[in-house]
Amino acid sequence: MEVDAPSQNGATAAAPPAAAPAAGKLPPKPKFSALTAAEMGGSKFEFRKIPVPPHRYTPLKERWMDIYTPVFEQMKIDIRMNLKSRKVELKTRRDTADPSALQKCADFVTAYMMGFSLTDAIAMLRIDDLYIESFEIKDVKTLRGEHLSRAIGRLSGKNGKTKFTIENATRTRVVIADSKIHVLGAYANIRVARDALCSLILGSPAGKVYSKLRTVAARLSER
Repeated sequence: MEVDAPSQNGATAAAPPAAAPAAGKLPPKPKFSALTAAEMGGSKFEFRKIPVPPHRYTPLKERWMDIYTPVFEQMKIDIRMNLKSRKVELKTRRDTADPSALQKCADFVTAYMMGFSLTDAIAMLRIDDLYIESFEIKDVKTLRGEHLSRAIGRLSGKNGKTKFTIENATRTRVVIADSKIHVLGAYANIRVARDALCSLILGSPAGKVYSKLRTVAARLSER
């Protein structure tokens, strides 16, 4: 605590008043450097665990370095394979700059586990507005036995022609894993692809779906 120095006549001298800011002028705004992902999390490391299905264990082992390199070197996220729990584990580091890097890497690994090719899945790291939507055939229509098999055949088409046509028209990627369907793409494109796939499940002929896709694809290209 500061004490005012006594004056010559014994009375204490009052401190000079602080200079008032000029009228109409505000003090300059403070400038702060951007927070890192570790600082935003309160200096706590975040984790994600992605389970590995049995049928994707061998492809993961074969392409491990192709998955490890972009995650560890570009996104600054630690990644390892836990052989005991059969899960891919991700963890932020002190030098992780992007707060959304951990979620992007989790989406990238999840897309590869669902059956998407590595070149399609790695787009999840580089493009922000990409999503994955999954649904089952029974969510659209309850089918059993041969009816279910024929519905899966209609979705794929001969040599995969129908699936490729939907992918090219809507700029999405489609994976048909038994009765489960996964669609990767932008939100509006996923909706168009899902409508086409649902029409095929409900029994619409491929020609009718193609003609509708051409109309919708033309609208999408105009945006």
